[in-house]
Amino acid sequence: MATRMKLKLKTVFVLYFMVSLLGLVYALMQLGQRCDCTEHDLPKDRTISRLRGELHRLQEQIRKSEATKQPQKQADKPSLPTIFVITPTYARLVQKAELTRLSQTFLHVPQLHWIVVEDSPHKTPLVTDLLVKSGLTYTHLHMPTAKDRKLQEGDPSWLKPRGVEQRNEGLRWLREDRRAQPGGDNQQGVVYFADDDNTYSLQIFEEMRSTQRVSVWPVGLVGGMKYERPVVEGGKVVRFHTGWRPSRPFPMDMAGFAVSLKLVVANPEACFDGEAPMGFLESSFLQGLVTMDELEPKADNCSKV
Repeated sequence: MATRMKLKLKTVFVLYFMVSLLGLVYALMQLGQRCDCTEHDLPKDRTISRLRGELHRLQEQIRKSEATKQPQKQADKPSLPTIFVITPTYARLVQKAELTRLSQTFLHVPQLHWIVVEDSPHKTPLVTDLLVKSGLTYTHLHMPTAKDRKLQEGDPSWLKPRGVEQRNEGLRWLREDRRAQPGGDNQQGVVYFADDDNTYSLQIFEEMRSTQRVSVWPVGLVGGMKYERPVVEGGKVVRFHTGWRPSRPFPMDMAGFAVSLKLVVANPEACFDGEAPMGFLESSFLQGLVTMDELEPKADNCSKV
């Protein structure tokens, strides 16, 4: 009886072991099989396809809506007056670096035309290549400084004015070009003289764009001072805060004023005098265009530098 019971238990154990072994073998075989999930993926694929189609349709509607509105926006927005920036430049080690910095500032100013005038008997490849790659609207000119007006080695920088011939050449081109354009004499615009070794705030370009005759503002780090500026009382310029000879007709830096294009074109005799005494170069140009009482203070009545 006991022997028969042992045989039955052994038989049950063997059967249980065989069934478990077959189950394990089947499970291992299934691990290598590819799951047929097509039926489960179909609803998901249909949803993704439908959403993509809806997104494409919305994108097309937005594109058509923008194309319809854009001409209306352009028609409603008044055209900005062009700022003509005249920059004299000369060959030196840092010329490319300084022109690059200046050009990348101007890229942020809308409706700007850069007039670059080289102190050279011909246009140089360096400046030509830089202007072509600048992305700006530009005019490239050249005008050499007369030998008797050039600074010699060892001369202090203030001994003779620099950039006179180049600024006057820029003015000459600008006047001739505007007269050649239909309605050029009445074109809204501003003329500004920007030296290539200076740094300019973008805000001042928007301030000067509304110039009617001659606009003025403070200039920082000039004349050995932290700043120079016109002093304004009752909305009018009454004197100048400057470190040297405040009795000059217009004791300010070249970077501190802009002139209406109409005024420049209407006064062809107005130019920079290369024989002007030290510090009187700006005055030699402005005296033929404006009086102190007519100056237009910008930068919050010349209170911001």
